[in-house]
Amino acid sequence: MARRDGWRRTRGIIVDYVLIAIGAALVGAAADLFFIPNRLVSGGLVGIATILYHTLGLPVGLITLVMNIPLLVAAAIWGGGIKRVTRTLFAIGVMSATIDLLQPYLPVVTKDPLLYAVFGGMMDGLGIGLVFRAGGTTGGVDIIANLLNRWRGVRLGTTILIANTIILGAAAVLFGIEPALYALLVTIVSSPVVDLVQEGASPTRSTMIVSSRAEEIALAINTRMGRGVTILHGKGAYTGTSQPVLLCAISQSEVIRLKRLVQAMDSDAFVIVSPASEVLGAGFRSWSRD
Repeated sequence: MARRDGWRRTRGIIVDYVLIAIGAALVGAAADLFFIPNRLVSGGLVGIATILYHTLGLPVGLITLVMNIPLLVAAAIWGGGIKRVTRTLFAIGVMSATIDLLQPYLPVVTKDPLLYAVFGGMMDGLGIGLVFRAGGTTGGVDIIANLLNRWRGVRLGTTILIANTIILGAAAVLFGIEPALYALLVTIVSSPVVDLVQEGASPTRSTMIVSSRAEEIALAINTRMGRGVTILHGKGAYTGTSQPVLLCAISQSEVIRLKRLVQAMDSDAFVIVSPASEVLGAGFRSWSRD
């Protein structure tokens, strides 16, 4: 049993590093294919490195790596958790190497601003999402945000917003307002892709049912739909009376069937149906591996 658990953990670590490598390579390739040749400055240290590339001719990947080193040291000392720092260092190394080594060989896909902003943002978001999913980060502003949050209680989103605003402001001064606006579009496109990769498309729904015939409805859901139900003990705030509340996770395609079942048994029932970002366990996604 111990050997099996050890192999499972080792396999999990290997899969994580493979995902980080793929994700970081995608981020680097997106920079080469869409951002750098079109003077589109994305946020974070890669954005600063892109500015330095176009103004001073410095290599984007190497400069990104060099700027991240002191931040990684600070994160290792004060950030709490060498595991995340190690994975972040690996991600930064792969991303930086991809940018500099592949830049001479990768073609410029398009010069159309809308196309390179949208498709570059999608590719960048996919890569970042894979890195985050495997327990790493792409460094830079993320490290600064985590340190400030730990030291001063500054919200992560506040730090990232301020840092990226400064970087995009510098890009607007150097390259013009229009490229900076397209860079903002990249952020708008990539953010939901990052969330989608981490959380999935949410094909499941969480339902709560309040009914005087709760036990009968629970039995019907068990027998007719084959879904498990948990009975919670609720209490009406206005009436003060105790009332059972049914909690049930179902697939999106089962929502109509559930509503019809409840309506047939108690047309006065109170039903809430909401998206569930992830459901793990019997009948749904396995716990064995993300």
